[in-house]
Amino acid sequence: MTAEIVIAEDDETTRDVVEFNLTDNGWDVVAFTDGAACWEHLESRTNDPPDLVVLDVMMPELDGLSTLERIRDHDALSDLPVVMLTSRNREEDIVQALDAGADDFVAKPFSEAELVGRIEVVLDAV
Repeated sequence: MTAEIVIAEDDETTRDVVEFNLTDNGWDVVAFTDGAACWEHLESRTNDPPDLVVLDVMMPELDGLSTLERIRDHDALSDLPVVMLTSRNREEDIVQALDAGADDFVAKPFSEAELVGRIEVVLDAV
């Protein structure tokens, strides 16, 4: 069974790179440009949620940490694996994301192999 991954990333180039690499590894990908659109999609899919979500921390409309908080607070989505993707790679940013319930954190710039590897590990853990 192919995993479905939802991406929320406002930078078009980064979103395209992530989408290409995940699709190239055989996963189905649904991409959004902000957290609000991503959240609307997730909320509409509570009976059939995706397998994993990749969230950029800094986005318009609804940032990644706020989106993560909504996911963790929603009964039907609270166990959904989430990987944070951001250029904010200071230790306190990583700790904040993990404390908020992120399953992993990938700092930009990232290698495609690292991103794919970390997503594989998180998917294998569920």
